[in-house]
Amino acid sequence: MNTQFIIDYLSALDRNNNREWYHANKADFKKANAEFEELIQTLILEIGKFDGSILHNNPKDLTFKLVRDTRFSHDKSPYNPAFRAHISSRGKLPVPVGYYLMIKPGNQSFLGGGLFADMFKDATSMVRDYIVRNGEEWEMLIHDPEFEKYFTVKGTALKNVPAGYEKEHPQAEYLKFKSWYLEYPLGDEAVADAEMFPARAAEIFRVMKPFNDYLNRALADFKMPER
Repeated sequence: MNTQFIIDYLSALDRNNNREWYHANKADFKKANAEFEELIQTLILEIGKFDGSILHNNPKDLTFKLVRDTRFSHDKSPYNPAFRAHISSRGKLPVPVGYYLMIKPGNQSFLGGGLFADMFKDATSMVRDYIVRNGEEWEMLIHDPEFEKYFTVKGTALKNVPAGYEKEHPQAEYLKFKSWYLEYPLGDEAVADAEMFPARAAEIFRVMKPFNDYLNRALADFKMPER
């Protein structure tokens, strides 16, 4: 497995973000993509040691396309120079939450977890309601010393506690959130170390798992909207 090749390819794409270069270098894309899928398979096996719910996944089903939707963006670059994947019990769907990896050159890579999507109002309400009922468990999770060593809970948030929730609730700050996620930054050197990276990433995902489990209990009855 050659993760350095992934970094090199994406760096070149970043410098040459146009369709002509992309198609002229399609062979390099295929090789980089194959390396990424091998990495994802290795991660599945490593994560599977503590979370067997993800072992059935096929790496090809977990990755996201490089092509950008530029319709509403000032940036008309056709490609996002990043390889991304979400590993959960139901593949790359945002719910249930799982383990997210983005490889992006320039030390912009990260490991992620939790609920990134804030457009699903039902999901947001479910998590808020669960935090209201299970606030002590939430506090224990996010203030666990091992958790705090790696993570701070992030998310898009309202300025005020939303209507229907107590403004003085002990977890009021987190009730403002519309999404609740974790990010652990990765340097290019860490990603390029193919021998060490999968085990290291899986260890960080292991620390993340109780947070994911908490959100997935909150989201147990969530159904993805019909397209």
